[in-house]
Amino acid sequence: MLYMIIERFKNQDPVPVYRRFRDHGRIAPEGLQYVSSWVDEGLERCFQLMETDDRKLLDEWIANWSDIVEFEIYSVITSKEAAEKIAPHL
Repeated sequence: MLYMIIERFKNQDPVPVYRRFRDHGRIAPEGLQYVSSWVDEGLERCFQLMETDDRKLLDEWIANWSDIVEFEIYSVITSKEAAEKIAPHL
């Protein structure tokens, strides 16, 4: 399953996040795959796409960052999958 994660850097401060990433990497458990990410121009939020079949792994990863990041998590499907899902109703 794909998850879109919106990360808000606490205190609108990206420095602790990037410092931890530099020093320790993504700190993601085995089985949680990073797909891609984007950061807003103000360096206040990151939009990250992750993939896993086990939601518990996502929660484990979040626990490694929750002291400096606030998270919103959405399970998502691709646009192609959405089109296929809605096609019978068109």
